[in-house]
Amino acid sequence: MSITVVLQQMIMIFLLIGTGMLLYKKQILTEPASRQISGIIVNVTNPALLICSALSDGPKASLADLGKAFCAYAVIFALLIAVGFLIPRILRVPVHEHYSYQLLTVFGNVGFIGIPLASAVLGTGSLIFVSIFNLIFNILIYTFGISLLSHAKMRRADPAADASGLERSSVWERSRKLINVGTISAAATIILYLSDVQVPKIVSSTLTYMGQSTTFLSMIVLGVSVAQMSPKDIFTHPRLYGFTLLRQILVPIGFILLARPFISNTLILNTLALMLAVPAANMPLMLSKQMQMETDTISQGIILTTILSLLTIPIVSLAL
Repeated sequence: MSITVVLQQMIMIFLLIGTGMLLYKKQILTEPASRQISGIIVNVTNPALLICSALSDGPKASLADLGKAFCAYAVIFALLIAVGFLIPRILRVPVHEHYSYQLLTVFGNVGFIGIPLASAVLGTGSLIFVSIFNLIFNILIYTFGISLLSHAKMRRADPAADASGLERSSVWERSRKLINVGTISAAATIILYLSDVQVPKIVSSTLTYMGQSTTFLSMIVLGVSVAQMSPKDIFTHPRLYGFTLLRQILVPIGFILLARPFISNTLILNTLALMLAVPAANMPLMLSKQMQMETDTISQGIILTTILSLLTIPIVSLAL
């Protein structure tokens, strides 16, 4: 992975984020419109970009490589969960905020940022491995993520706090949440990739045009989020700087060095590196809001890790 290419892509991404900020400041793009665009990205353009990668005519990864990638990425997520329990203790985070740091640790933005970034830096051939990463992400966010929030809510100081909602949902209801656009598109990408199905040119071209809009739309939406926060909200939290150093630099580099002797496929390893280096994801924020949990730390962590990823992603790429 060329450090020059990574730097160019990160600079481009931040120019696009700046465009989103400018559009919001000029009232050309509003918050409601941003939410609608987010829906388009999640439900249309990101799935299209993934599925396009399965329909390309380039060289295909073997079934053995896909199996190795799945096993490697599953192990990495298990290690991230373990690290997520350690980081709040290392940083001396108050107990009532532990869940925020754990969610920020485990769940990186492997969809919203990871998909377009991997496509730009590593090429569309990497997206089959990104699909595997996204599939595991979606399974964990609706199992481990919800369980973590449920326990955090029950441990809150107010004994009369209502434990209704997601934490009281049945196993069946939680299982249903696993069936979402992210999981379906990731699974469909893998199935189409393995089946080597041929689709009409008009279908593949349409999906390509949809997918190509993902990067621009994703970054202007992030720009709107950044524009709504004051510098004080973003840059005045020392623990989050410590978190960024640990989670966005030391953990990815450490995991890459740990994985390198076991992963001979360079594309699998490079994809892993990018997925570990991306900033924190938005899904923990959405779930926390839904369960009426405190979200300030998560919001600040998402924005700060996104801004600092201009530096952290190139630093991580140097370890490859």
